[in-house]
Amino acid sequence: MKKLLIILTGTLIVTGAMAQTKPFNLSLVPDVAVYDRNERIEGLTLSIWGENPQTSLALGVVNGTSGQSAGLSLALILNYADSYKGVQWAPINYTADDFLGWQLGLVNYTGGFMKGLQTGWVNGADHLTGLQFGFVNYAKTAESGVQIGLINIISDNQWFSEMPDELAPGMIFVNWSF
Repeated sequence: MKKLLIILTGTLIVTGAMAQTKPFNLSLVPDVAVYDRNERIEGLTLSIWGENPQTSLALGVVNGTSGQSAGLSLALILNYADSYKGVQWAPINYTADDFLGWQLGLVNYTGGFMKGLQTGWVNGADHLTGLQFGFVNYAKTAESGVQIGLINIISDNQWFSEMPDELAPGMIFVNWSF
């Protein structure tokens, strides 16, 4: 009897923990969805416009994530997130805070620390650790960053005074800061 009580208690605890996340979400807009925008999705999100905290595969026209989110986000127009770890592929990718992973699109921007790879026509990050590859690349600061493109700007760099650790605030073809 004692073993049965322990198993039932464990099952209730696990079930209660699992009830806080949902395995999928379907969404027309954030307020017209299977699950409310505050529910965490761990699995698959299909949406015209979705916005949930998630660790999932998100497929949609506009994919939005709130809080700390992760996964693979593929959108026809826009991916946006508070903070994201993983891959964002869309014409426009925007992360308000920190991003870790790969952003692939026409325009990519990270408002906090961008660690990883940005590939697109225009790439921007407040703090770069990684590689930006595009026509125009911008970073306010770079701790260990390389930019390859037509126009490359790292605002905090000094004009050739810290060679070889950093190149210049603006360069064509390549710029870096280590």
